[in-house]
Amino acid sequence: MANAGAEVIQQETGSAPVRRRPSRGMYVLPSVFTAGNIALGFYSLTQSIQGTMGNNAGFDHAALSIGFAVLFDGVDGRVARMTQTTSDFGKELDSLADVVTFGVAPAVLAYVWGCRMLPVNAMPKLRETVLALGVVVCFLFLICGACRLARFNISINPQPKNPGRPGSKYFVGMPIPAGAGVIAAVIHCFDGSPIYDPRISIVWLLLICGTGYLMVSSWRFWSGKEIDAGSRKPFQTVVLLALVIAAIWMFSEITLMIIALGYLVSGVVARLAYSWGRSRRNAGIA
Repeated sequence: MANAGAEVIQQETGSAPVRRRPSRGMYVLPSVFTAGNIALGFYSLTQSIQGTMGNNAGFDHAALSIGFAVLFDGVDGRVARMTQTTSDFGKELDSLADVVTFGVAPAVLAYVWGCRMLPVNAMPKLRETVLALGVVVCFLFLICGACRLARFNISINPQPKNPGRPGSKYFVGMPIPAGAGVIAAVIHCFDGSPIYDPRISIVWLLLICGTGYLMVSSWRFWSGKEIDAGSRKPFQTVVLLALVIAAIWMFSEITLMIIALGYLVSGVVARLAYSWGRSRRNAGIA
């Protein structure tokens, strides 16, 4: 059966098959999902503003919109590959969308939720320090995400410093959607209720710093490209995905935070395990 968007026709002369190019309308389809990605990022920004007006649900809605944008980000690329409508325009648009939705939106959300909403009378001196640090740290998160995207766009077959199993595909550094997902998952876990203690805000800023560093690091992160419903064990894959979806549907707060933080920790553990194994090998050689 021919691939979607293209038809293979056999010439009567017996020459090689000729593959027709997809119609122009098909090239618009991936961009529609990318536009949806940008729309969700913009909606997240508007809801963050609503949250500063005392509506905690605004923070939760902002976090959820970033979570839905992660799904859109995965769909647009897959649709482009399935319909064979990948283009330079689509790649550039996708990168710009990611800067807005997974860079600007979560950085603003992280600042107003974790720093800006601190009570004025709660340790005033520490509060002022946290507000100043919050601006710097959240900006660094944005810059790290933008640099991660730029490196991804120019890299050809990048390899992590701590390689994994041969033949397996990994991301070099935490992807920016995953970094934004960490911020969104934590905020959603608390139903959008902002931080009111400056000491907890410091812990929050440390988490953001660590997430930003992991995005620009050269450590390996699981790409998820090995998941394939058409593999040799499609039943197990479908059941696993169904269980994850059910858990998110019923216990979204805790499930999403476990997934987000678990993915973050997985990259750190992989790096530490590789360093520990290399040290043991070097000690054995010595």
